[in-house]
Amino acid sequence: MIKLLGIPYDANSSFMRGAANAPDQIRLMHQLGSSNPSTEKGGSIDFENGIADGGNIQFRNEVPELVFQQIRDEVLQLLAENDKIIALGGDHSITYPIIEAYAHRYPGLHLLHFDAHSDLYEHFDKNPFSHASPFARIMENYLVASLTQVGLRTLCSHQRRQVDRYRVKVVEMKDFSLDFLKGLNAPLYISLDLDVLDPAFAPGVSHHEPGGMTTRQLIDALHQISVPVVGADIVELNPNRDIHDMTAMVAYKLLKEISSLM
Repeated sequence: MIKLLGIPYDANSSFMRGAANAPDQIRLMHQLGSSNPSTEKGGSIDFENGIADGGNIQFRNEVPELVFQQIRDEVLQLLAENDKIIALGGDHSITYPIIEAYAHRYPGLHLLHFDAHSDLYEHFDKNPFSHASPFARIMENYLVASLTQVGLRTLCSHQRRQVDRYRVKVVEMKDFSLDFLKGLNAPLYISLDLDVLDPAFAPGVSHHEPGGMTTRQLIDALHQISVPVVGADIVELNPNRDIHDMTAMVAYKLLKEISSLM
């Protein structure tokens, strides 16, 4: 079964907070009923049968080490029940403890990351747990067999060095094509930062980065993934910056389409 897990945590955000409010806002898009629950592949998102909503993790404090341990423990428990997880963040720092848990369950895990940013900073703002650093933590701890990053358009010299250091496969937006899909391997985990999309399609994010993907490009890329997907997260929706729930509805749409891959 697919388990939906809300992770309302944004204390590692570097610019502005608000992503902690995202899980319930995405759920609201389903509850309002303004959008058809069907997926483009012919299925339907069903919280009664196909997807079980596990609610939100209730954090006792915001200390990253303790928060990350709680995320790891709860994800490990769900994985022990042979469930697949779609996590709703939250800022992107949550991906690190999720992948720590997944690495125990799926040796040889491969990671596909959609984002405007590589999030490979060694210690952004002197915070090793920053949402700008989770993939550095993942790679330095050898948690995945490969990392493919798609949609990047903010690589600085430090991050380019990190890409080389960790042998990351990068598809910058200026060079975008779907050729990267041929090199994906299983088991595959998808981490999707909504700011991979151009702000015209996803204004409700904390970091607007023009020149991104269209919603259609992203959905087409997801649909053409041909290897088994064992988990995913959708992160960095900031309802405080959204316009008429446009980005929340995009997140709900992507939740539907990702669930159809699992």
